[in-house]
Amino acid sequence: GAPLGAGAGVVLLLHGRNAGPRNILDLMPRLARPDLTFVAPAAADGTWYPKSFMAPRAENEPWLASALTAVARAVAEIEARGVAPSRIVVGGFSQGACLASEFVFRRPRRYGGLLAFSGGLIGEPGTTWDVGPRLDGLPVFLGCSDVDAHVPRVRVEESAGVFAGMGADVDVRIYPGMGHLVNDDEIAAAQALLARLDG
Repeated sequence: GAPLGAGAGVVLLLHGRNAGPRNILDLMPRLARPDLTFVAPAAADGTWYPKSFMAPRAENEPWLASALTAVARAVAEIEARGVAPSRIVVGGFSQGACLASEFVFRRPRRYGGLLAFSGGLIGEPGTTWDVGPRLDGLPVFLGCSDVDAHVPRVRVEESAGVFAGMGADVDVRIYPGMGHLVNDDEIAAAQALLARLDG
């Protein structure tokens, strides 16, 4: 996309498990925003953390903490190039969507948005999240299948509730019978979120 710091904003995309930047950047032409900069870090060995995002949090440490630090470093580098946090959208697919969601929850600021394709907050069933600092209308999109083998619908809905409780503007969409993928309606929702950077 546009040179870093020269475009309308930056989309930081986090790839899924056993994947890489090339995979997640396949979303770029579908989003059709060449005026934005797309940044995609790579996880060591293609995986941000070893266990399911629904496993006890301790089982994913210290890899999860390292992954969150890597995202924070990427955001800091983007900011150092003159891009305000409000013009940085953090997003991802599957494991990357979970990491993106967890990052925004743990380091809440008024980013440009959160795009979580087939993902949600990290933690075992029964996890409760203390609603922390306000997100001041942060646009959040969460989309997932109702029968996703990797991401339970209830976790997506729980995540939506947490972000709404923090003052985010949440759009959650559950798709009947969809596979583990990003569909055209999700792309349209993402385009609408990205259009808010133009305001």
